[in-house]
Amino acid sequence: MQAYVDDMSGQHPEAAATTVSVADWSPVATRASHGRLQVAMRSRLEGRHRMLDGNALRAAVLGANDGLVSNFSLVMGVAGATSAAGPVLIAGVAGLLAGSLSMALGEWLSVQSSRELYANEIAILATAFTTSPNEEEARLLEIYAAKGLEPGEARRVARRIVNGDPAVALDTLAREELAIDPGQLGGSAWTAAVTSFVLFGLGAAIPLIPFIVASETWAIVLSAVMSGVALFGLGAAITVFTGRHPLWAGLRQLAFGFAAAVITYAIGWVLGTAIL
Repeated sequence: MQAYVDDMSGQHPEAAATTVSVADWSPVATRASHGRLQVAMRSRLEGRHRMLDGNALRAAVLGANDGLVSNFSLVMGVAGATSAAGPVLIAGVAGLLAGSLSMALGEWLSVQSSRELYANEIAILATAFTTSPNEEEARLLEIYAAKGLEPGEARRVARRIVNGDPAVALDTLAREELAIDPGQLGGSAWTAAVTSFVLFGLGAAIPLIPFIVASETWAIVLSAVMSGVALFGLGAAITVFTGRHPLWAGLRQLAFGFAAAVITYAIGWVLGTAIL
């Protein structure tokens, strides 16, 4: 029988590589079916409080921000060196593609490695739970006592969990000892990768568009205006999740983005004057 980790992470394409089986570890696993149902119900209840996968949110924010700031800076650097639109477009498109692929690959490797690490830690915990249940009970007792339960009550709760359904016990141990949500295992690597790829590309495309529809000085001005609006909007939008003031967050994002662009434009101008 597949344990709760397999059941709860079935929504992820890579879940098959990070499943945990109780059957090979415990002869009491025949009682796990009811526990799997309880764990699934818990996951659905907890899911009501999740607005968005943490890794997907991080990938979206970092992807859009990195794409916008890095390509805005790259475009301004080349524009500082030459007034021709061709070199700017070539550099910008190359930066967009290279950055999107790099971000997506990095996100996938990062999240997938975390999932594999978490799955391995749960597997080790499952083995310890099967071979030394008394030690795991003692650890739960310490955790619940530290959270404020009276020693006697903490002992009763820990004993009831450890002596109860093995799937529920393992789920609880993973959450309490390892601070890992077995139903998520750190989130989906594919979701983070695709989100990062798409958002980076969208952000990187913004400073490029003016060089397609305008030329020379007007293209630079329009690129700066469009990128500035996008930077402010991105900073303000993030406050939906962070709770910060939209104006402050937007201005901060705008200031950092323009600081990078001004520096690269100046470097490009100096190099263009010296070399070209």
